[in-house]
Amino acid sequence: MVVHGIPGPYKLKRGDILSIDVGVVYEGWVADAAITLPIGSVTPIASRLLKVTREALFEAVDACRVGNRLGDVSFAVQNHVEANDFSVIRSLVGHGIGRDMHEDPQIPNFGKPGTGPELEEGMVFAVEPMVNAGTHPIRMASDNWSVYSQDGSLAAHFEHTVAITAEGPRILTPWHLEEARRAA
Repeated sequence: MVVHGIPGPYKLKRGDILSIDVGVVYEGWVADAAITLPIGSVTPIASRLLKVTREALFEAVDACRVGNRLGDVSFAVQNHVEANDFSVIRSLVGHGIGRDMHEDPQIPNFGKPGTGPELEEGMVFAVEPMVNAGTHPIRMASDNWSVYSQDGSLAAHFEHTVAITAEGPRILTPWHLEEARRAA
């Protein structure tokens, strides 16, 4: 599964990977974060997929700087993922975020550096690489909510809400205590 999903009779087992995507509204402001976790020991391909997708997120976060362009953020994901022989999902995107969960602009996980809107202080984005171990096409399940890789390959998803500041990108949704300390 790439994203979403409706709980059913499937029971997680060792070797699975599980994506957790959480949205929060606090005092009228929205934040969005996701992480994909291994359930026990996973295959080498699953382990590498998780590592590369997480790294791609941080490559994109690093590109979230005043004066860069949106295409720089998108290209950071694509460049890292494809250099590691995985595929970025092209039909699902990150997004602007603020008072609403999904705001403009859309942030594809592929793009051309130096293109798109210029990043300005105060912008806030949900940057979210979604990566398949196989090819990039996806399919929607009959529930019209769950999204799978079309070829049945493993997929991973990592996401942070990131503010563009004069001092550089600020992660607003740290997953770990260490990240929270750096963000403060």
